Amino acid sequence: MDATLSVSGTTPRAALALGYAGLIPFAAGALAAWVLGDGARASAAFALAGYAAVIVSFLGGIHWGIGFLRGDAVRFVWGVVPSLVAWPALLMPPAAGLALLAAMLVVCYVVDRRVYPAYGLQRWLPLRLHLSSVAAACCAAGAIGVGR
Repeated sequence: MDATLSVSGTTPRAALALGYAGLIPFAAGALAAWVLGDGARASAAFALAGYAAVIVSFLGGIHWGIGFLRGDAVRFVWGVVPSLVAWPALLMPPAAGLALLAAMLVVCYVVDRRVYPAYGLQRWLPLRLHLSSVAAACCAAGAIGVGR
């Protein structure tokens, strides 16, 4: 399945609803980084970065699940990389950390785009593309907003 196809027909409704609802903190954090005053802007950026770090770590955890099911040790190795990038991103200045997290969301999608078909998981790629694109864009917007 091409990742540009619609997610409606092959993706369970619960996954769609929860996935898209999971974008609310990204959008709210990015917006807050633009509209709040200086002190609150930094707090909003940190909250956005924290949420992004959790999601990036979650994306790595999926690879642990694949590793357990299929006995593929490489999945375990990759599975820890996102969290090893996300954690230091939280220790960086907010604009830099959000930029790194935006990049990591893209990297996770690119890896999954290559890996998922080998495990019969390609039906999730259209949803992943939508969610990752919006999440990465929100992190980038938050980085710009807090850095201004």
